[in-house]
Amino acid sequence: MFIEHASGISMDALHILIGFALFVVASRLLRRSLGSFLPWSALLLFELANEAYDFGVELWPNLVSQFGECAKDVLLTMALPSLVLAIARWRPGWLISQAGDARPD
Repeated sequence: MFIEHASGISMDALHILIGFALFVVASRLLRRSLGSFLPWSALLLFELANEAYDFGVELWPNLVSQFGECAKDVLLTMALPSLVLAIARWRPGWLISQAGDARPD
C-alpha cells in the first residue's frame, strides 16, 4: 500500500506493471526466453503466494468479494506476461522484424 500511495498509481495498475517486470526479471535470472513457460510459471507461483498471504492477512466481511478481488489480482498480474509468452512462442515474428521487413521511418 505504501507504493500505491507514494506513487499515485492504482493497485490494479501496479499488479500489471510489477507483474510484467517480475516476468522479465525471472526470464533473465532463469536464463530463459520470454517464450519459455519457466519464467511465466515462476511469476504465477509468486503471485499465488502473494494472494494467499493477502487472503490470510486481510479479513473482509464478505468472503466472496475477497475471493473475487484475489482472482482479479491474479488475472491482472498474469495477463500481459501471458500475452507476451503466447506471442513469443507462436508468433515471434511479431516481436522482431525479419530480414528485409524493416521499413524506413
